[in-house]
This record gives sequence, structure tokens and C-alpha cells, in this order.
Amino acid sequence: MTDDQNRRRFLGTAAGVAAFTIVPRHVLGGPAYVAPSDKITLAYIGTGTQGLREMLNLLPAPDIQIVSVCDPSKYAVEYRDWNRDGILNSIRRLLGKPDWHAGTEDTIPGGRDVAKEIVDTYYSTQRSGDSFKGVSTYADFRELLDKEKDLNAVKVMTPDHLHATICIAAMKKGKHAIVHKPIANRLKEAKLVIDTARETRVATHFMPWDSNGNMEPVMAWIKEGAIGTLREVHNWTNRPVWPQYATIPTDTPPVPPGFDWNLWLGPEAERPYHPNYTHMVFRGWYDFGGGSMADMGHYSLWTVFNALELSGPTSIDPMLSHNCMLKDYVSTTIRNDFSFPTAGAVRFRYPARGGRGPIDLIWYEGGMRPPLPEELNEDQKELPAEGMMFVGDKGKILAGFNVDVPHLIPEKRMQGREAPPVRARRQQGQQGPPPLSAGLRQWIEACRGGAQSPGNFTNAWPISEAVNLYAIALRTGKRLMWDADNMRITNLPEANKYLAREYRKGWELT
Repeated sequence: MTDDQNRRRFLGTAAGVAAFTIVPRHVLGGPAYVAPSDKITLAYIGTGTQGLREMLNLLPAPDIQIVSVCDPSKYAVEYRDWNRDGILNSIRRLLGKPDWHAGTEDTIPGGRDVAKEIVDTYYSTQRSGDSFKGVSTYADFRELLDKEKDLNAVKVMTPDHLHATICIAAMKKGKHAIVHKPIANRLKEAKLVIDTARETRVATHFMPWDSNGNMEPVMAWIKEGAIGTLREVHNWTNRPVWPQYATIPTDTPPVPPGFDWNLWLGPEAERPYHPNYTHMVFRGWYDFGGGSMADMGHYSLWTVFNALELSGPTSIDPMLSHNCMLKDYVSTTIRNDFSFPTAGAVRFRYPARGGRGPIDLIWYEGGMRPPLPEELNEDQKELPAEGMMFVGDKGKILAGFNVDVPHLIPEKRMQGREAPPVRARRQQGQQGPPPLSAGLRQWIEACRGGAQSPGNFTNAWPISEAVNLYAIALRTGKRLMWDADNMRITNLPEANKYLAREYRKGWELT
């Protein structure tokens, strides 16, 4: 062909290719695909105290633009926290405004109006070169998902009982998702979240993965036979560090102004409003929270579950404290199936798998710890307030709560061995938000068509299974025999109702 013919043929082919490349982004890079040159537009759902803390870490991320905030609470009313002015001072530092909300030092920040002000102020001052028109606000996440047409992703920072409902709704709309722990506070809801993530193929990230420790040193010692055959894993926490109420509220205070109690309840059964259900203290109630293991066990045990391939326990045994009261001048034990105990321990028995034998995993909370091992008697030491221990038939490995600084005990067994380096942590007095975690950076790349983060939802089933069975064991106070293949409690049929919840009309999950 002549040069002119070649030119015409090339232009025709190029035109055809161009016509076919004008297609929705999900065809090019998965659902809600974000081009590398674009910011990820994100809706922030849940703007209570923990939500605001996490927001301060996210605002400086140049790849993410918060475009909408959502919470049933409009104003900062009746929020509780670990200290009075901690969040307020963190907000002031990030915004570079020492007098931000001067005169409100007696009010703990929270609510969607405060969140909007924080985002708008930060973007207008610290990222003034960005194109930004101000965030929208919603009380109802369903309205947000319907109206925000250009939204790429959501971050869910609500109480536990809403995690599954919001994540599933967002993923079905093709939105990428990040959620705090737990994925759900019902086992079957957690399974549905994970299945939805797998079916929709959106980019997901389960936040506790970023805080998990490294099991490689522990596994190296186990594989070389340093403690013989591994038999048990013990993990203990100082949680709860929030009130866990022994009785259901009987008074009926008014709903605070600007707070939509119906939206806060979401799928849960109707009941009168009470501040002892909401905000920081929700996690102590079986209906709204997941208890101490859901709060902290995801941080410590997810990496352990992965390394040891723990899944499908055969039995779950609870040990728990109880409360008493005087009724008509007679001491009476409170029958409590509504709030987690003050202290407890739960033993999971995992069957042999692959080349390893059966393993017992025991979780402790509320000040309970394993019996002091003889090896620590030899070292004249005690168990720390929080920690982890791997017990073999020939020795033990003691570590920090997140498997940090593992070492063989007694100390003489460490002779000639180097302890792994301590994980880098923020220095005392260091200010400003921490850098983005590796998991969050991987999630950003996944939104742009890259591989899923190792902390994606589909990798979280074994730990989600455990924390939800833990709650049922404590709630019933009885041993559970678990049929993992059929997701059924076999010895206590009445306990199977706790695998899911009775949904209010209009809030059903399918």
C-alpha cells in the first residue's frame, strides 16, 4: 500500500479504538475505578469521637478527597471520650488554629456539623490549591448513597451494629469501602459482607489489619522446634475500659436536639432512647457492640489466625463474671443476656490442619490473664497487663499484645538468639497525623485497579467467625459446639438465633 493508504488505514483504526475506549471506568479497572490522576472521592459515615480521630489522619492524604459526611447526630451533644480535651486539641493542631471553637472546652466534639467544619476548614487552608466546593452532609447514609452520584468510596466509622448494613449497601452501589472493626457484630452478617465484597469486586480494607504484628519470628521458632509442638495461644487485654451496664435503663430522657434516634438504631429492635446505649459505650451491649474481643482482638489475632491457619473451631467455652443485686432485701444474681460481662475468658478449640496439630486459643479480658507460667517465676517476673503467649509441649514464647517483642522464656533460653526489632511507634511529643498505613496505600491503589490490600474483607472470615462466636458464648454462658461447614451451633439450638438479628421492617439484609 502507498503511504497515503497506510495513513488513512491507521487513522480509521485509531478512530475505532478511540470509540471503544470511551467506556465506563469499571470496564477498565473494576467497579468505581479511579484514574491515577484523580482523587478518590470519599463519604465519611460516622463522625463520633473515633470517627473524628480517624478523619484527622485521613485529611492530609493527597489521593483522597472527603466530599460528604454522614451521621444521625447533627450537633456535639452527649459525646463521651477517654479524656476531656484530647480530640479538641488534636483538631486545633491539625487546622493550625489554637482558638478553634474557643469556649467549648467542656464539650467533646462530634456530629456531622463539626465534621463538615473540620473538613471545609482544613481543605480551604491546608489544601487551598485543590478544587473544593465544601462537603455535603446527611443524617441517613441511604440518602447519601442515592444522591452522591460521583462518589467513589465510603469509610464506615459507626457503632458496630451498623457496619454490615452500610458496607453492603455501599458495595452494591459499586463503592469501594473501608470499615473499622468488627466487620459485623453478627456472624451471618459478617459472612454476607465478605460474600458481597467478593461478588462486587470493589476495593475493600478492614482497618485493624494495619495494626497487626509480624508472626514471622514466632513461626520461625515454632518450626525449628524451640517450644516443641504448639498446643495453646493465649491473648489478654485490659479491656473493657468503658462502662458495661449490668441492667437495662428504665428512665426515658429526651432525645437530644439534632439526633435521629431511629437512624441510629438502624436494623436493631425499637426501644426508648438512652445515652447509655450510644457513642463510646455502645460496644458493651450485645445488640450494638462486639465486646472487648471485637474491639481489640482484631488488632492482635488476625495475623495469628493467618499464620496458623485457624478457622472453624469445633467448640467454644466461656468463663465469665456475673453481677448481683438486692431485690426485696434478697441477694439476686442478674440474668444478663443484654450486656457483656465485666470480665471473662473464652477458649476456642481448633482442629488439626495441614502439618500442625490441634490448637486451643484462649482470649482473656477485664483483668483476667493466664496462670503465671513457671518460666516467669524463674525470671522473677509477672505477666504484663496485656500480652500474648504461645505454649508448646517443650517451652513458651511470651510477646506483647500485638505479637511485638516476642522472646523465649525463661530468659536464659534467649542466650545466643536476637530478639526481633521493636515495631516503630510514634515518638513521645511527636505532633501531626501519622503517615498513611501500608494497608491504606494499598487500598488506594486497589481503587485505581490494582491488587486488593491484604487487609481486604475477603481475608477476614476466620477472625470474624471467632469474635462473633465469642459473643454468643458469653451471651449464653454455655459451651458451643460449632458446625463450621453449615454455620450452625449443634448442641444449643436456641443459641442459633444470635448468629443473625431480627431486622426492623425496611432494614432487612438479603
